[in-house]
Amino acid sequence: MATLTFDISIAANAKKTWQVLWFDATYRKWTSAFMEGSYAVSDWQQGSKVQFLSPGGDGMYAIIEACIPEQRMVFKHQGEVKNFEEQPPAEWGGGSEGYALTEIDGTTTVTVTLEVAENYQDYFAKTFPKALALVKELAEKPVSITVEASIAASPEKVWGYWTAPEHITQWNTASPDWHTPKAENDLRVGGKFSSRMEAKDGSMGFDFWGTYTAVEPYTHIAYTMGDGRNADITFASEGNGCKVTIFFDAEESNPYAMQQGGWQAILDSFKRHVEGS
Repeated sequence: MATLTFDISIAANAKKTWQVLWFDATYRKWTSAFMEGSYAVSDWQQGSKVQFLSPGGDGMYAIIEACIPEQRMVFKHQGEVKNFEEQPPAEWGGGSEGYALTEIDGTTTVTVTLEVAENYQDYFAKTFPKALALVKELAEKPVSITVEASIAASPEKVWGYWTAPEHITQWNTASPDWHTPKAENDLRVGGKFSSRMEAKDGSMGFDFWGTYTAVEPYTHIAYTMGDGRNADITFASEGNGCKVTIFFDAEESNPYAMQQGGWQAILDSFKRHVEGS
């Protein structure tokens, strides 16, 4: 086995860099340096298993030996995966792959230490710097998250239910214990929208608002949120239905996976409302 070390300096804090490394959407982007379509299956917890897979289901599996959020991740490789099936542990099993994050004044250095078979040394020496350059690119700009749903209704109906305040108050919730008692919508470029979202027990609430930057009836909406983040929504005909896709800039105080789950839950609530009406 050969030991390789790579490092890169990133103008982003460790929290954001860590999320870029392990959040599914961004993980897929930076690991495309190794193979287009690469992804991983794991809960990313210490002691858990992780499968590193190609689109065809080939790859490797490992155990997460160490996981200290925003500081350190270490994998102990065990063996190969073929056609989505784990093979018996390989003779070379036990090789490690470690990521260390060090933040100073908002800049994070990522150091990767990799144990590889010598016949793969040249390959990783060429590809890992490319992968880390993608991590840097992703971490140094806003991270975009995507959610989508296919809805059994025409784009015209979907558009109407998405934009009418009397419908927004019925579907705009991520969980049954929250609701939207009030919504306003000035649907034009430069117009503003707002939704008052509250816990049903009255314990908390907030206003979600923004300003439209694009309005193309039945096909496209874009807006800037009150905190400066951007969102883009497309409404595309799909057979006899409509596919709604939302791209939005992530905020940095909550995990990306949590944000994706919340926006997806609201979109799923919208789908149920449209299809049930």
